[in-house]
Amino acid sequence: MNKKSAVVGLVLAGGRSVRFGGEKAVALLEGRPLLEWAARRLESVCRDVAINVRPGTEAESVAKGLGLPTLYDAPGDATGPLAGVSAGLIWAEERGARVLAVSPCDAPLLPDDLYVRLLEGSEGEAAMAETRDGLQPLCALWPVAALPAVREALAGGAHPPTWQMLERLGARKVMFERTDAFANVNTRDALATVEA
Repeated sequence: MNKKSAVVGLVLAGGRSVRFGGEKAVALLEGRPLLEWAARRLESVCRDVAINVRPGTEAESVAKGLGLPTLYDAPGDATGPLAGVSAGLIWAEERGARVLAVSPCDAPLLPDDLYVRLLEGSEGEAAMAETRDGLQPLCALWPVAALPAVREALAGGAHPPTWQMLERLGARKVMFERTDAFANVNTRDALATVEA
């Protein structure tokens, strides 16, 4: 099995984007929605890429328009990124993959070699990016074998922080020099700055 066939990707695009004043995932950068930028970056190392969305959103429509599968949080799961990761791990297991590469939808400047370096540094284990500013747990690799632990962590409506779950899995940390590359686009002004 070649490396790419063992890895599938997930873009987390289910957030409510309150500060942004609209769905961040579908905001355009150079004419392309942010979720597409994230999906294309994952495609460099992944056999398949899906988008975690809320039903009835613009992000769902855009993802479907791009021909990308859409995944929804399980009923009863608390809102947040770990619920999206769980949905992604279930899908990855169904696809026969061994690893799920996860990306936020709102960090368009992420390094092009991000997932290549995470895969090299992970040796098949969980891994996450780190910068001088700290851990970047939404830029991570999750082994599909972690699904039972993730489901257990979400039981009863709990939603532990994503970094905490990765730490519990013994995630390897891969250091990246440029902290600005991991900046989230949380406002329209921030998106305008990135575009400039």
